Amino acid sequence: MWSEAFAATQPNLQKHWLERPNALTSGLRQLGNLKLSVLSEHPSYLHSSDAKLVELPSNAQIWVREIKMSLDGIDCVVARSFTPLDASTGVWAGIRSLQQRPLADILYNDDSIFRSKFYACRLNEHLPLMKTISQHVIQDESRKANLLARCSVFWREHQPLLVAECFMPEFWQIAKFC
Repeated sequence: MWSEAFAATQPNLQKHWLERPNALTSGLRQLGNLKLSVLSEHPSYLHSSDAKLVELPSNAQIWVREIKMSLDGIDCVVARSFTPLDASTGVWAGIRSLQQRPLADILYNDDSIFRSKFYACRLNEHLPLMKTISQHVIQDESRKANLLARCSVFWREHQPLLVAECFMPEFWQIAKFC
């Protein structure tokens, strides 16, 4: 499960990326040629593991965007973002029109948006982000054993947008402090 303290227990490089502020995409671009691919965009229902973070009841209707980011052809990050379904056509409508652009394009140019602290964890099969990874990126169970992920919630006009990002095993082979 998501924890405020998890990142602090990791080796320095992992801790750095799990707590790195600002847009993750800007850090990734310092490591290589970044390509973003949309895996899925769809309505769904809020999972209980995320409900407390966004202050909504489990099973609330949400709009989900799932993406994969690669560096120089190597899959490095899988992300899953969501907002309440009504917010996806209102205050967070921009999430539906991003196409191949990163969320950073709408998150870091608006002073009315604020970000929560980071939470991190070692993914398990019960978290929605692991289901995204299993469905779209990694089928080999042995490669899923030690996936590290982080999440934070962006707030605009009292509406949440949760962004969860998982670092693929290959990412740690090219990662550096930046």
